Amino acid sequence: MQKIFISLAVLASMGQNTFGQANLSNAKPEQYRPQFHFTPKAHWMNDPNGMVYFKGTYHLFFQYHPTGTTWGPMHWGHTTSKDMVHWQEQPIALYPDSLGMIFSGSAVVDRDNTSGFGKNGQTPLVAIFTHHNARLEKEKTGKFQYQSLAYSLDEGKTWTKYAGNPVLPNPGITDFRDPKVRWYEPRKKWIMTLATKDHITFYSSPNLKRWTKESEFGNNVGAHGGVWECPDLFPLDYNGRKAWVLLVSINPGGPNGGSATQYFVGDFDGSQFKPFSTETKWMDYGTDNYAGVTFSNTGTRTVLIGWMSNWQYAEKVPTNTWRSATTVPRELGLKEVNNQLLLTSTPVKELDELNGKTTTLNNVTVKGQYDLTAKIGSKAESFKLTLSAPAANDFSIVLANEQNNELVIGYDKAHNAFFINRTKSGKIDFEKGFGKRHSAPRLTTDSQISLTLLVDAASVELFADGGLTVMTDIFFPDKAMTKLFIKSATGVSIKDLKFTPLTPSVLAGL
Repeated sequence: MQKIFISLAVLASMGQNTFGQANLSNAKPEQYRPQFHFTPKAHWMNDPNGMVYFKGTYHLFFQYHPTGTTWGPMHWGHTTSKDMVHWQEQPIALYPDSLGMIFSGSAVVDRDNTSGFGKNGQTPLVAIFTHHNARLEKEKTGKFQYQSLAYSLDEGKTWTKYAGNPVLPNPGITDFRDPKVRWYEPRKKWIMTLATKDHITFYSSPNLKRWTKESEFGNNVGAHGGVWECPDLFPLDYNGRKAWVLLVSINPGGPNGGSATQYFVGDFDGSQFKPFSTETKWMDYGTDNYAGVTFSNTGTRTVLIGWMSNWQYAEKVPTNTWRSATTVPRELGLKEVNNQLLLTSTPVKELDELNGKTTTLNNVTVKGQYDLTAKIGSKAESFKLTLSAPAANDFSIVLANEQNNELVIGYDKAHNAFFINRTKSGKIDFEKGFGKRHSAPRLTTDSQISLTLLVDAASVELFADGGLTVMTDIFFPDKAMTKLFIKSATGVSIKDLKFTPLTPSVLAGL
């Protein structure tokens, strides 16, 4: 075991299990443990599930193997937050049963009690998830995944599985999973967006119990390098109009290898989704934002959290007591570029709660190497860096340490692309495809370049040009990256640069 913050015995004596509330004055983080991203205290985590906001609390459920650090019998783990920044891990919400393991799904607030689960005026939270039956899988029936319900009448603390499960039997599709459900007000019905092998199938229901097939989408559209899974469908406003966005995670087949999430923008009438364009678009060009879905019941805000890993190497990354983190919560929007509507992702404003003292530099000219380490007077492992330049010229931001590890993030003018290079970032030999340079097209037509970097102990999230181009990558340096440089061989002028250390929001490694 690597360094840990505090023992379980000490924590128990404090009588609490809230991340970020113990005395951190002498605490040191477990190596690679994120300081402002959610991670389970121990064991394996993958897809976010059942994300819902109810009575002032954000609920994040997740695929969880409570006895191992690799994928295993899936449960729904559970964590809650008042602000999407400080998370408190809760008891496991859903356990496997005779119908199977608990695979991915969603949760909704059934305000009108359409399901009939509500009692004595209590509003039920209803989880819709995939049961995965390993016995039927071994029998090769092709019908081993089906959709089921559970409900909570105590604001998500405890859950009761519906006695009539499954509510949507499998019609004979090998991959039949990951229901994302939302209320469609114009037709007063629930819509389920379901991954069905290599396309999406939409179902509708008046009560979450009886489901009718509406339509299919994607048989000959989009990227098909791997299985389609973890879909999401939601509306976004732009310039007083509404468009619908369909997210589809795909594994493998991402633009930089392994897992990634594509999206489509179009119209949805309660029955069919019709895209404005069939061109493949990617929500995040990095290799470590997968299976992301949005919170339900957040009003006009649309906020997504993803799994910050990649099936290509997720079970091999060099962490000891736990595996995987979530991305930061991201607010989604639309922006029109060259007559196309593109999805934007930006960190939620609540993350500003973690801001330390900001160092601002103006009118910085870089030709060669510019050492930021001394200028900012900080060796923070977790920080936010923003910069803007009047012209898009070559430059790179280098995170480094005394072991000559380097993580390089930058812009390549010749290819009009951003990149993250982790070929020298530290431990890369655990998987042959990990140590590579990843690239992402610059999508804006503006001449001025702007970007925000969120750097945690072992991850970087790049938001460029107002969130039009996004990249998320994890990395594993031999020692903390405490050096920071800007480099440009051709020369670049930076109008303003801001460095903000971020205070820890989670107490991890318990």
